[in-house]
Amino acid sequence: MATVVVPPRMQPTRLGRGDRNVFTMSDDTPAMKQILETHAPDGRDSGFDVKPLFQIVEDIIHHSTSTVPWITHVTREHLGGLEDRATQNGFNEMLQLLAHPISTVSCEISCKCSGGSDGHSTTKSICVTLSGYSWDAKVVIALAAFAVIYGEFWLVAQLYLSSPLAKSVAYLKQLPETLERVDLLKPKLESLIKLIGAMLDVTTCILRFKELPLQYITSNTPAMATANAHIPAAVYWTMRSIVACASQIMNVISMGPEYISLSTEVSWELSTLEHKLKNILELLQNQLDLCNKHIGETRSEETYQTIVRVMSTSHIDNQKVLKILIYGNDDQPPLHYGTEKRLVGVEELRKKVVLLFISDLDLNLDEELWLLQSIYEEKIAQPSHPESQYEIVWLPIVEFDRTKPLDEEKVHQFHSLKSTMKWYTITHPSLIDPAVIRYTKEVWRFTKKPLLVALDQQGKMVNQNAIHMIYIWGSLAYPFTSSKEAALWEGVGSWNFSVLADNIDRALLDWITQDKFICMYGGEDIMWIRKFIEAARIVAQAANIHLELIYVGKNNLKEKVRKNNVMIVDEKLGAVIELGFVSFFWARLNSMWQSKLQLKAGDSENDPIVQEIKTILSYDSGEQGWAVISRGTVEMTRAKGDIFLQAMLEYNNWITEVAELGFVHTIDKYLRDKLHPKHHCTRLILPLLTGDIPERVVCAECRRPMEKFVMYRCCVDAATTEY
Repeated sequence: MATVVVPPRMQPTRLGRGDRNVFTMSDDTPAMKQILETHAPDGRDSGFDVKPLFQIVEDIIHHSTSTVPWITHVTREHLGGLEDRATQNGFNEMLQLLAHPISTVSCEISCKCSGGSDGHSTTKSICVTLSGYSWDAKVVIALAAFAVIYGEFWLVAQLYLSSPLAKSVAYLKQLPETLERVDLLKPKLESLIKLIGAMLDVTTCILRFKELPLQYITSNTPAMATANAHIPAAVYWTMRSIVACASQIMNVISMGPEYISLSTEVSWELSTLEHKLKNILELLQNQLDLCNKHIGETRSEETYQTIVRVMSTSHIDNQKVLKILIYGNDDQPPLHYGTEKRLVGVEELRKKVVLLFISDLDLNLDEELWLLQSIYEEKIAQPSHPESQYEIVWLPIVEFDRTKPLDEEKVHQFHSLKSTMKWYTITHPSLIDPAVIRYTKEVWRFTKKPLLVALDQQGKMVNQNAIHMIYIWGSLAYPFTSSKEAALWEGVGSWNFSVLADNIDRALLDWITQDKFICMYGGEDIMWIRKFIEAARIVAQAANIHLELIYVGKNNLKEKVRKNNVMIVDEKLGAVIELGFVSFFWARLNSMWQSKLQLKAGDSENDPIVQEIKTILSYDSGEQGWAVISRGTVEMTRAKGDIFLQAMLEYNNWITEVAELGFVHTIDKYLRDKLHPKHHCTRLILPLLTGDIPERVVCAECRRPMEKFVMYRCCVDAATTEY
């Protein structure tokens, strides 16, 4: 077989020693200084955006690459039809202005790559031709010039078997034999396509810097300054890669089948350039991420200050407030109304009292949601009632990376909760801006426990957390203002058994009305419960009274309380309340304490109701039991379990006074005078409530300031105890 001699001008472009060193070129090398010296922008491209032109380049690459049967990776998504681009303002004018430089650069690339010119010289020449353009315009024009060469090559390759014209052009370019052996070109073409993909990725990143909003970032911002310092090198290496890719295409056209045997040098050059561009892309992408972070923080701060300003300003209705808290657009109403299963806008809430139910996705279905469901069902049943003129809107606080979709598990959790709510909910957590989330935490002090922020008809915040009012008074709390809260407490008067018990059990309400003797007790120790009930029954018989017994359990120990309920019923030790009402009983007491703190501020220590609430809460914080004995609503005494049990066991010491003082007063006198120690300690464990954490809390028993500790406690029962 004869040896094929390739003329020097036809040989594929190779890198000499000097060219290989240029792969390590930085901004301070002589070669890069030559490129920077060619840059003399004159503002000729200031009136148009080159992105539509770049999108046409992407289209050409996409259509060309997608026809190669063994290429599975398409470098870019197809971004739409040319007709869509043509409708953009100024698009045709831009093409007219850039047609000449694109054609000039395309000819320059074709001629110099066919003539065997080295890559750096050709790239420098292109930079001289495009000296008046900005860096982003330079690289897009160079890519467009390359896309003409690349597109023409693949157009002929696609059509030469079906189009006589394409077939004739292919013969002139000596392509048929080469294209019939395209499988042998696979390694070279794969390297070529990967490098083109890297060129597009780097250019996309450069254009994204151009799109950054200048009102939120300046060229002096560190990340932007770093990016601007590296973009010239990024443009250079992208153009350098364009020259390398064009050289390979010219060699395929010029050399035909002989080019197939020349593979090692070609693959090395293309792979090295691809690696260089990927490093550049990583550097630029890091700076772009920092820029976007800076923009996000600046924009978020601006949005936050706008929220603060709007929330502190008077309005004629609540629309401006609601629209800044809930992001919406014309295409999709932001709210879902659960009762009627329809999408609505915030306009539907105009001139309504609005309760913003603020929570995360870890809601307690047995407590928070149960409470709101109960009052909302009352509202729906009596829509014309004066105390029903309000609406609830759920604002789920979900923090996540806004550049990525919300986690699937969280999406499922959100929709599962939303489906249980009859009131208004947002359609997706992303409609709550991060600045709104910040406002709920910094101003409304949302942490973990749900908030129910009350807004009046003008959007003014009238109660930072009306959930306490609803726990205590239900729908009677309308319109949920602080003044209404104060009026309701004024109506309560003094501490009594009705205030403590409320409506946790129908039988309990009947006993109070019938003026019966009632013993309410709690705790988790079933052994103490058995001893106390036995002693209480003996005392009741000795005093010749009928004593009703009811167990109210313990806060946050549902499994133990459930077991105790079963045992008390099985052993006929007295009445119990439903498990759900146990949680309600304790949550209501906590709410009463928090409500009083909000109203009284620093004067709560002298409030007798606050002291009684704190006493019961401190009983629950201990491991022992406790008890309250009352008659009707006025007579009442209480003590911790060990002291009350001792009083019952020592009934012979005080039973004779019952006829004169009455049963409740006699026990109360004995507890205070004989059994209560002069100096003793209690502890108070409370859930992390919203609002200010009191710096000073006085012991309900000894009136001394209590020490403050931090306790982490799970609401799930600890290891269960067998009885």
